[in-house]
Amino acid sequence: MTNDQHGFSTRAIHAGQEPDPRTGAVVPAIYQTSTYKQDGVGGLRDGYEYSRSGNPTRTALEECIAALEGGAKGFAFSSGLAAEDCVMRAILRPGEHMIIPTDAYGGTFRLVDKVQKVWGVDYSLAKVSQADSIRGEIRPGVTKLVWLETPTNPLLGIADIAAIAQIAHEAGALLAVDNTFASAYLQQPLSLGADIVMHSTTKYSGGHSDVVGGAVVVAENIGVKEFSDAAERVDFHQNSMGAIAGPFDSWLVLRGLKTLAVRMERHCDNAEKVVEYLRGRKDVTHIYYPGLDSHPGHDIAAKQMRRFGGMVSFQLDGGEQHAVDAIGRTKIWTLGESLGGVESLIEHPGRMTHASVAGTELEVPNDLIRLSVGIEDPDDLIADLAQALDG
Repeated sequence: MTNDQHGFSTRAIHAGQEPDPRTGAVVPAIYQTSTYKQDGVGGLRDGYEYSRSGNPTRTALEECIAALEGGAKGFAFSSGLAAEDCVMRAILRPGEHMIIPTDAYGGTFRLVDKVQKVWGVDYSLAKVSQADSIRGEIRPGVTKLVWLETPTNPLLGIADIAAIAQIAHEAGALLAVDNTFASAYLQQPLSLGADIVMHSTTKYSGGHSDVVGGAVVVAENIGVKEFSDAAERVDFHQNSMGAIAGPFDSWLVLRGLKTLAVRMERHCDNAEKVVEYLRGRKDVTHIYYPGLDSHPGHDIAAKQMRRFGGMVSFQLDGGEQHAVDAIGRTKIWTLGESLGGVESLIEHPGRMTHASVAGTELEVPNDLIRLSVGIEDPDDLIADLAQALDG
């Protein structure tokens, strides 16, 4: 049941998840197996031979997330970084070049700067909020991949996906979009011209902070003829490198996707209320949230997103130590890395999620606080934030 005419929540609950033909079970089984009995040499049942190459539970997740993103083929991985690594290795060759955001996730920067670069892949940084910045970093004949986050992590920058897709394709490069912050519910990069979309399914897709995973979805129509086999490349590398999602992890993400739409609505509701509270505080010097009219990417976000998301960052008067002290006083907001779970998280990017970019062009403000707004009662979240900031 993957018909694109079905609504998002219908696809989330049914795509890749038909009732079991033998028992009628409405929830996909966890196929906790490494291998499969063959009916004679080469006689595979539904193509399954070994669970690194394919597993029915993982297939259900891959079909579901492909349906949610409107793509041709989905792939589930053991982590978001495993998904990123697979895409980069599938598309790029030594001597080629990619572009990443000036405020990319620290783990992405580390992967590109410390791993891909060692193997001969060069990169440059661009402000994804400025399409001309992307154009300015293109190296004709050499740039093969433009990597976007939108919104970015942690400064909530917004990229015009359609405009940058055109720039990338004119240069012979693919556009890959990390859609983790927005989720498949709030944003559909493939419909805007992106070739590949990826997620850390650890975050909103899973939604309950109980699984680590990643996903990649490849578009039906690739914007560069050279890469028309992009899905086959990712498929080959996933199997060859082996960083696949296990059956139980796949099942947990699949369960999370069923409620993604309703959770994202509550995340957005709560984030808007938290932002409104922060706007009233004189000690908050800057708020990063694309839902604000003052946000430089607001109009683009309003055009390409369903709503503005559950992530909020802000700077606090008093410097780094004041920010760290305030974070340490919360009682409902949990001090922790990651994001996108039902519980609200608070963290200091400079010392935590983005410590790996300290001293680089990607270094974030040292008084920056990042919030992953959960689905608790918003009045409780605001009260806890108030007492923590008041000290």
